[in-house]
Amino acid sequence: MLDAIHPWGRPLRPSLASQFMARVASEPWQLEGYFRLRAAVFAEEQELFAKSDLDEHDAAAVPIVAVSLNAGMPERVVGVVRVFETEGGTWYGGRLGVDREYRQRGAIGTALITRAVCTAHGLGCTRFLATVQEQNARYFERHHFARVDTLLVLGRRHVLMEADLARYPAVPSAVEPPGLGQLSVREVA
Repeated sequence: MLDAIHPWGRPLRPSLASQFMARVASEPWQLEGYFRLRAAVFAEEQELFAKSDLDEHDAAAVPIVAVSLNAGMPERVVGVVRVFETEGGTWYGGRLGVDREYRQRGAIGTALITRAVCTAHGLGCTRFLATVQEQNARYFERHHFARVDTLLVLGRRHVLMEADLARYPAVPSAVEPPGLGQLSVREVA
């Protein structure tokens, strides 16, 4: 007789979506997933932060998400990154994270990097920098980033990297900077 709960003898692993899209987060469920995934990656998994990775840049950052698609319909946030302007056309990308279940699909990181740099470029970026954990620097080099400096951030070695903007065409964005300026920390915690 088959087990009513596990008819195949063991729990079935849910299938992962094979399609996704990277876009500027604009809907409440996307923003909620964006902050939830950031907390899961940077606070819970990597333990870089005690509870939350929110900082002063989030008020002006443009949140970008990779969303899995199920039958062509958006399902859930599986990747995140943010971009923000610091001064006179210099933009930073950071907090790039991918849901643990989707990490072996390198295309998600590529889509997030591309959407981040192209979005910033479309918003007037003339120089794009990213602070990257040292173990991920080679991945960014394959995406046309060059090493600028080495840094110690939160007790871990990082590499400051600069994107070759010629490789990332400016993409007009529906987002008007400063992005999430009206969103309070309490709303996303």
